[in-house]
Amino acid sequence: MPNNAVEITTICSDVENSQFKLESMAPEESVESKSITPVAVPPLSQRRSLPRIKILGTGGTIASKAASSSATADYKVDLTIQDMLEAIPDISRICEVEYEQLCNVDSKNIDEEILMKIYNGISESLQKFDGIVITHGTDSLAETAFFIESTIDAGEVPIVCVGSMRPSSSVSADGPMNLYQAICIAADPKSRNRSVLVSLNDQISAGYYITKTNANSLDSFNVRQGYLGNFVNNEIHYYYPPVKPQGCHKFKLNIPKSVNSFEFPDVCIIYGHQGITSKLLNMVKDQYAGIVIATMGAGSMPDKVNEDCLKVDIPIVYSKRSMDGMIPRANLPKDANGDSHNCIASGYLNPEKSRILLQLCLACNYSIDEMKHVFRGVYGG
Repeated sequence: MPNNAVEITTICSDVENSQFKLESMAPEESVESKSITPVAVPPLSQRRSLPRIKILGTGGTIASKAASSSATADYKVDLTIQDMLEAIPDISRICEVEYEQLCNVDSKNIDEEILMKIYNGISESLQKFDGIVITHGTDSLAETAFFIESTIDAGEVPIVCVGSMRPSSSVSADGPMNLYQAICIAADPKSRNRSVLVSLNDQISAGYYITKTNANSLDSFNVRQGYLGNFVNNEIHYYYPPVKPQGCHKFKLNIPKSVNSFEFPDVCIIYGHQGITSKLLNMVKDQYAGIVIATMGAGSMPDKVNEDCLKVDIPIVYSKRSMDGMIPRANLPKDANGDSHNCIASGYLNPEKSRILLQLCLACNYSIDEMKHVFRGVYGG
């Protein structure tokens, strides 16, 4: 239901670069009326002591509409954060909210320019707010969460990524509850010192390891290395004390203010399959700065492909096409002297996250040995 106890003020009329502030406009005292239900509002002094939360909107299914209430596909991004906030329960007793619409796109269209907007939006908000919420499409949410964890030291401030699997027009839309929970999680003191979190389907997960494993169902994300808690009946339950991902390498990105987009070295992903040859490897090795291979099993590739990988001058990360498991260093190809040269084991990282980590290593001009050291943080290398 719309929240009539708040007034939403537009600071800038440009939706693509607009910022909004949500403030309670309810009276200080309850007003009795035959037609109006009395609303209990915290005193002004108490409201000012509430946590301050910044919401950064990027679009996604959570901001989408379909042609009918039964449709859960073929929908279009159509809602702003303002629209979404009108559909959630009253949060004026929980926190003070400000929000900014960074973009409004399907997450398949998140590119380096939008990624930089997200990076800058978080960086500029860390010192001013007690928590940050990012609304994001689920298709590439895990990649954005991994990138944020790898490049931003959030300190105590929780950064909560949230999306939905059904559009807002669906008869059973999950977006409003997911957004409400994400705001509550970001405002909760128990969320501090946990860095990047993902809130979806009543679950609280570590953003560094989370992966989308189902293209359709509400329970779409899996994170064996990081289910941290859940949200039940307005209660936030954490299973463990505050902790951040072990082995996460933090990259310092020195970006001039005049630059409006990241320009990371190109890294491609080759998908391993039965009967694969070195044809794709030979096609891309001179076009990219690095390669990630989604191998069969725990690093399995045909012998000839392994031999050719050892001859390539650029770094090649051996990841896995399997949803779970890891690539140990022992399964890397080796020459007669037992040297794996430019080949790197991804450890627990899937191909898309391996690609981001390799891009960051290349952007920082790391040597092969330094890259292997970074990947050892996720038990690869």
